[in-house]
Amino acid sequence: MEEMDQEFRTAATESQLTEATPSTTDKKAEPRPALGMLDAIAVIVGIVVGAGIFRTPSLVAANTESSTIFLATWVLGGLVSLIGAMCYAELATTFPNAGGDYHFLTRAFGKKPAFLFAWARMSVIQTGSIALLSFIIGDYLAQIYSFGEFTSVFYAALVVISLTAINIVGVTFGAGTQRLLTILEILGILFILAASFLFAPDAAATAAPASSGGTTSLGLAMVFVLLTFGGWNEAAYISAELKTERRGMATALMASIAIITLIYLLINIAYLNVLGLGGMAQSEAVASDLVRATFGEAGVVIIALIVTLAALTSVNATIFTGARTNYALGRDFPVFGFLGKWNGQTSSPVNAFLVQGAISLALVALGFLTRNGFETIVEYTAPVFWFFLLLVGIALFVLRRKEPDRPRPFRVPLYPITPLLFCLTSAYLLYSSLMYTGLGALVGIAVLAVGGLLLLALPMLERRMKRNN
Repeated sequence: MEEMDQEFRTAATESQLTEATPSTTDKKAEPRPALGMLDAIAVIVGIVVGAGIFRTPSLVAANTESSTIFLATWVLGGLVSLIGAMCYAELATTFPNAGGDYHFLTRAFGKKPAFLFAWARMSVIQTGSIALLSFIIGDYLAQIYSFGEFTSVFYAALVVISLTAINIVGVTFGAGTQRLLTILEILGILFILAASFLFAPDAAATAAPASSGGTTSLGLAMVFVLLTFGGWNEAAYISAELKTERRGMATALMASIAIITLIYLLINIAYLNVLGLGGMAQSEAVASDLVRATFGEAGVVIIALIVTLAALTSVNATIFTGARTNYALGRDFPVFGFLGKWNGQTSSPVNAFLVQGAISLALVALGFLTRNGFETIVEYTAPVFWFFLLLVGIALFVLRRKEPDRPRPFRVPLYPITPLLFCLTSAYLLYSSLMYTGLGALVGIAVLAVGGLLLLALPMLERRMKRNN
């Protein structure tokens, strides 16, 4: 859905925006405006409001001293995300392109850093997120129906294959699926709210003491909060396909962050209402414990379905956006040219979807082998993700200086303070993801280093391709 509106054929033409002219041939077909405002909001909300909100609140509660501070961290998380969204809104409305972050980095720093980002997104960031969420789905579905040791990995692989196929069918089908999943996800969250506020037997009696107890760390709490808010930057990848005027992307981002913050506040108030801060801090599955307290053991199946639905929504949206950077990579680098083919009939980058799906399946298998899939893949993706998010924030400053006369339908307020805050936040999360994670982070960095070696070898590989042609 977020495709490039321009061919990256040379370094000179890659910095110029041209109007998309769709065609039925793979080589000439280009993205076209096909998404409405609600589609954009559904993609952003669907990506952000995933399985994280059913796991991280207990970690945040364990690192905050009171219910007031606990809720304040979620409000602060929304404000920090809003700052980042405003930075992305300026970039996306000024340089609408299906390459998203890749395109911004190319214009600001050239092809080499952009190549590393595209490599990281294909091999670490996006595929890691797809594998992570698919594995969560597999674990929850296995609680409902298990047929042996390999149940979880089978379900996870089935999710990757099925949703990849749906998005290959075409942009309209993929967008419709995302709208449906997002609506169902919101209904599931409303069920949790109803369980807390309407069916809890006695919130005061069931709730644990207000204090979480133990050693707390507000900084660490914010790491988990901001990780839960992560994903709104995916909006940059649909900027070239939005049917509204360019400023509409800014509206979609702001509206999405407001909706997400409201959802997170309501669901965390629901947790507090039934479990209390201490009960949340001691819980390993806050949503399951909430429903168990209101509906008994039968509620465990219900919450498993809700968490599965939430993760499905995020997986579909992540697959939906992830293939676009692979497409941009193929259009700009001949070595990956097979990724840059666009199917005009389905309006989707089929080869990019297939490669993304294959890598995701490999990571699902890795998670199964370690039997610590969630933590391992979080560690694997976090440092690389925050490094490039910091680089995109810096790109806003660079592009203001390099292209000062370019029309900017939306300008980030309070420049340069706002983007500077965004950069400082990203730098802090990069530091935290290195300090608080283990071996998985080193593996992710190693994969990025492989991309660096490949970048050095590109000139030789391209010369060989020219000789063979």
